[in-house]
Amino acid sequence: MTVGTPVHDPAAPVLSARNLQRTFGAVVAASDINIDVAAGERLCLIGSNGAGKTTFVNMVTGYLKPSAGSILLAGEDITRRSPREITRRGVARSFQIPQLCLHMTVLENMLTALHCSRAHRHFLKPARDGESLARCEQLLAEFDLATHTTRPVRELPGGVRKLLDIAMALTAHPRLLLLDEPTSGVSADEKFATMDTVVRAIEAHQGRSPVTVVFVEHDMDIVRRYASRVAAFYSGRVIADGAPERVLEDADVQRYVTGSAPAVAGEAA
Repeated sequence: MTVGTPVHDPAAPVLSARNLQRTFGAVVAASDINIDVAAGERLCLIGSNGAGKTTFVNMVTGYLKPSAGSILLAGEDITRRSPREITRRGVARSFQIPQLCLHMTVLENMLTALHCSRAHRHFLKPARDGESLARCEQLLAEFDLATHTTRPVRELPGGVRKLLDIAMALTAHPRLLLLDEPTSGVSADEKFATMDTVVRAIEAHQGRSPVTVVFVEHDMDIVRRYASRVAAFYSGRVIADGAPERVLEDADVQRYVTGSAPAVAGEAA
């Protein structure tokens, strides 16, 4: 074993958050968050805007540092690691607004993402060797994007850009993939097809290296259909965590997250 290589416990959760806190002055964005995510789970985070979901994702990926608490990746403490260090340990993400180079082609974006995931290389000079091209072209095919390979990203519709952003996140063979609202900006009649494509591509990837997925979503139809587990956030806390139907039927979740709880007698409409 190379000296300095982190030792991972194969029995440990892929992701473990312990007593996470994050404050911005007097504002509490995250409070006492405790979540374990097992290998192969597809965990969905739900909650209204400002509930703490994206704050949690940003802490896991290193873009925000917790005010208190710890984050473990397969047993290794990554709480104070930089985003780049965390990425190279097997964490990848897509964004609510796809982070793409609009003037570059689809393939050039893929090659750049692949290149950025590799240590000691300059991201402005992505390689075009056979292995890199094959890896990117395979992912584009799995995401039904092969016909767009040579198109500039600025010409692509929103749904295709979302798929490209997620495909780019998979270039680095991540063990943990975080998706921030994968159907945001996708039309209602395309949302299931988009998620079917994402899930199919991730499952195709599983044979090469297992991928655990944590995704943020506001559409409860998507949650019910694609999540294996749901964690509901409210005011910076997790108020319910478990099987999708159980969480979505929880009275507090219906009152504070989905808005489907019946009105209490005497309560203002």
